[in-house]
Amino acid sequence: MADEAVREPTFLIMTALADREQHGYGILLDVEAISGGRVKLRAGTLYAALDRLASNGWVAVDREEVVDGRLRRYYRLTDEGATRLRAEVDRVRAHTRAAASRLRLRQAGGTA
Repeated sequence: MADEAVREPTFLIMTALADREQHGYGILLDVEAISGGRVKLRAGTLYAALDRLASNGWVAVDREEVVDGRLRRYYRLTDEGATRLRAEVDRVRAHTRAAASRLRLRQAGGTA
C-alpha cells in the first residue's frame, strides 16, 4: 500500500493528527475544517478508517479518558504515519507542479 495513493478521507484524517493527538469527534470537526466543509465524515467511516490506519501502523491510540461517563479515545499519528503522510504530500505536489506547468503551456498557446 505504500506505493498507492492515499484516499482523500485517509489523507485528511492523517493531516488532522499530524500536529496533535485528537479524539474522534475532534478529528471529524478538523477534517471538515481542513477540507473547507467539503468532506464531512460519518462516525462509522472515521472509526473504520482509524482501525485501518492503526493496522498499517500509521495511527495509534494515544490515551483514553472518561468524560461525562463516556470513554474518549485519543489517537495520534505515528512516526511511520508521518513518513507516509510526507510521501503523499510529495506525490501530490509533484502532480500539482505537472498540472500547473501544462496549464501554463496551454495558456501560452502551446500543446502539452
